[in-house]
Amino acid sequence: MKRTNIVAALGCALLVFSLLGCGTNNHLQSITISAPASTALTGGVYNLVGDGSTIQLQAVGAYSNSRTLDITNTVTWNLIVDPNYTVDAFDKPLPGAGQTIEISPTGLVTAIEPADCTWIDVAPTGETASWFFVGAYQVTATLNGVTSQPIYIPIASSAGNVNDVFPPNPQTDNNPSQQCGPSSTGG
Repeated sequence: MKRTNIVAALGCALLVFSLLGCGTNNHLQSITISAPASTALTGGVYNLVGDGSTIQLQAVGAYSNSRTLDITNTVTWNLIVDPNYTVDAFDKPLPGAGQTIEISPTGLVTAIEPADCTWIDVAPTGETASWFFVGAYQVTATLNGVTSQPIYIPIASSAGNVNDVFPPNPQTDNNPSQQCGPSSTGG
């Protein structure tokens, strides 16, 4: 074998090992989901406002070799009704994924028909609205056995309930404009 072939082969082997990290230091350690700041409320909660509206989620993988990569189109997106917040503003159970909300393989969350509202106004009648979500969807991303932190998405794609139907202080005509959560309009 010629010396140039040997040098070329060694160079290729060195390149492969450096890209692979010898197979030991490039394992996926964690996944973090984020969304545009314009949809963020607080603590991993993102508001989906308006029928047909969308939120593009991003998944970033952190690897053991200290690199981070956008893995949005590689992960499996999981969308379920949040087990802690399971009803809408009318005290009806939230429908499962694919009904009122869906997520694409690329992380695009969309409000679909039938429209719904998961926000209630907990302020006393006649006072400035104080919004609380009673229903939300939970989203996670999974790849190679690693699952992200959950994020939560309340829905404001329909008009809200005129009345606060939730105990301990149900109110009549609490929301006469039928608004549905922060940054929403009446229906």
